[in-house]
Amino acid sequence: MTSFTYTTTLDGLAADHLRGGFFEGWPNPPTPETHLRLLQGSSHVVLAWDQEQVIGFITAISDGVLSAYIPLLEVLPAYQGQGIGTELTRRMLEQLQSFYMIDLLCDARLQPFYARLGMQPVLGMVMRNYEHQNGEA
Repeated sequence: MTSFTYTTTLDGLAADHLRGGFFEGWPNPPTPETHLRLLQGSSHVVLAWDQEQVIGFITAISDGVLSAYIPLLEVLPAYQGQGIGTELTRRMLEQLQSFYMIDLLCDARLQPFYARLGMQPVLGMVMRNYEHQNGEA
């Protein structure tokens, strides 16, 4: 079994480490350079590495007092099914354990994954501006 490295730091991270197929299925995905910017703008991040390549990540944004929101969890398709997403989420929830509320939105088919990690389904509302999906203004 392959051993992956997990980190909460962006030290030494470059856009070249983020190539390889993140945002699968997105019609207008962020470039690796924009992906790097979104990681840098997150208040919390956990990266999964296999050698010199990032193979998975999870981000959170927070007010630093009561609440945090987890907008993204991604694992490269070739690495899915190996427990990486579970480990990324577990490590992020550990970082956020002192907050009153930790929220995320996901499709109904993904709710069992998050329920296994202690989260519960609730109702919510969203607005999506798909013309900005790639992170460019």
